[in-house]
Parts: sequence; structure tokens; C-alpha cells
Amino acid sequence: MVDLDLRGTAAEIVTRFTDHGELEALATARRELADSSTRSRGRPKLGVVACEVMLLPRHWEWLATQPGGASQALRRLVDEARRADGGQTDRKAAHERTYRFLSGLAGDFPGYEEAIRVLFAGEDQAFAGRMAAWPPDVRDYALALAQPNPKTEGS
Repeated sequence: MVDLDLRGTAAEIVTRFTDHGELEALATARRELADSSTRSRGRPKLGVVACEVMLLPRHWEWLATQPGGASQALRRLVDEARRADGGQTDRKAAHERTYRFLSGLAGDFPGYEEAIRVLFAGEDQAFAGRMAAWPPDVRDYALALAQPNPKTEGS
């Protein structure tokens, strides 16, 4: 943290900084801040990103007893939850991004409301059918957006 004394006129401020070497201190602090903001935590070459996790003490206690430590246990729990999800979260995300695209671009197209209804109902064939009269580039992009992203085991 750098505290600056900005009382007085511009000339007085410049004189004060020049006399006390505060300009150099400010420049050093600015360089240090820039250097620290470009450094990242974690293991970026491995794709590991450090983030903050807020848990209750009982959760930390349980994690501490797990083989491999807290990070490995959390990764294992997330992977298990993703497998148990059966792709439902990915489908929901696909429907939401398709809806945002279509509401911004195709809201006035014929059959828009019906297309959105069948999109969220998960009826892929009916969704494509409702967009048959739309411009091909809009229709094709919407169909591509509506597909859940394929997830690999390591991601």
C-alpha cells in the first residue's frame, strides 16, 4: 500500500515528492504491483488454478482425514458429482446459451416462442422443425449451440 500526501498546490506536491524520494518509492511500488499481478498461483502448466474455497470447520476436518489431502478429495468429489449428473448441467447450459442467442437475434422470427418451448422441453427434432423457415445460418448456429459440450474425463 502506498500513501500519498496530496495536500497543497501542484508545485508543492512535486517539490515534496522530489525532496523525499517519494517519486522513486511510488515508481517502485507500481512496478512491484504490476509484477505481482502477472504472477499466477497454482500450477498453470498443468492447468491447475488456485481459487478460494469457503467451508465450515467440520468440512475442513473431514477433508483433512481424506487420503491425498483436501485438494485431491475435492477434485474427486467434483468428478463424482459430474459423473452422477448424467450431463444434465451441460444440457441446461446449452439450453440457456441457445436461448440467449435466439432471444437476441431471432425473437421476431416466426415460431420463436414454440421453438424456445421445445428447446427447454429437450425435444431436439421438434426444435429443428420449428426453425425450418429461419435463415440457415441462424438455424444451424442455434442447433450447434443447443448441443451439450462434450466433456473429457480429465476436464
